[in-house]
Amino acid sequence: MEQLGTTVIEYILDEQAQAPEATGAFTSLLSELIVAAKIIARETRKAGLLDVLGSTGERNVQGERVQKLDDYGNNVIISRMGNSGHLCAMVSEEVADVIEIPDRYGQGNYVLVFDPVDGSSNIDANVSIGTIFSIYRRVSEGEGYTMADVLQPGRRQVAAGYIIYGSSTMLVYTAGNGVHGFTLDPSVGEFLLSHENIRTPERGKIFSVNEGNYYFWDDDVRAYVDHLKGKDGSKPYSSRYIGSLVADFHRNLLYGGIFMYPADGKDPRKPTGKLRLMCECNPLAFVCEQAGGAASTGGMRILDLEPLDIHQRVPLYIGSKQDVEEAEAYLGGERPQ
Repeated sequence: MEQLGTTVIEYILDEQAQAPEATGAFTSLLSELIVAAKIIARETRKAGLLDVLGSTGERNVQGERVQKLDDYGNNVIISRMGNSGHLCAMVSEEVADVIEIPDRYGQGNYVLVFDPVDGSSNIDANVSIGTIFSIYRRVSEGEGYTMADVLQPGRRQVAAGYIIYGSSTMLVYTAGNGVHGFTLDPSVGEFLLSHENIRTPERGKIFSVNEGNYYFWDDDVRAYVDHLKGKDGSKPYSSRYIGSLVADFHRNLLYGGIFMYPADGKDPRKPTGKLRLMCECNPLAFVCEQAGGAASTGGMRILDLEPLDIHQRVPLYIGSKQDVEEAEAYLGGERPQ
């Protein structure tokens, strides 16, 4: 008989068994999130057959067009997670304010921050998209939540990860003990361990950046990108940019390299960059560091930033440790030899 392999729930339960103080609440929370991911994956696979393509005609809090799949994924996660009994609040990229948990569902000790469908504007072209998530433990006492529970620096995450919906559906997550990947086997409906203890190379050969913004960057950023392209006589990196953050990050996590979304100082629409600290940068930074990589604003570790707002935007340089360190050097005015 064919062995099924280790399921993600079995793996999480094994981790729980190694923590005597664990109550099972965290495991139950992740289980609900995994169910939500399966539902979104199902709809994504049928995107060309169902009415989930294109825009809803509305705009989100960032002023971006809301895609139908964004709206669907957002509702699925809020519905599944809101009644789990383990959360005190949620933050979604698609919702302007903190999402409160109705009293009838009970209050828990965790905060969930998520981007329901990253890269959804690409789904019409059948490009890989994903869900990004981050979990914090509440710090306040009593009922409800406070902003201190929500606006925590990324270093306080207890778990983070993403689900990528591509040629296969894959869950990549960390609970602070390495990074592990699980691939959805559609024949049994289970995420099975496929990538245990992922480690990203110390240095890569790929850079990922939207070069259409080249003339919005400052001189130091342009110098670094020119260096990666071999303009200074160095061996050039390969340029790979999908335009779906999860897909670009996932490739570089496995192969090595650096993903960048610099501040667009000359663009009044994105003076501090485009990516959201809490919903995108913090969870991917936690994953990247746990895999041996690094994540920076170009001058500061992402996970040390104190959030000022749930939708705060920051520049992001993330990937292989030596590549991120080199980027920081260039942005600091140095030109490493």
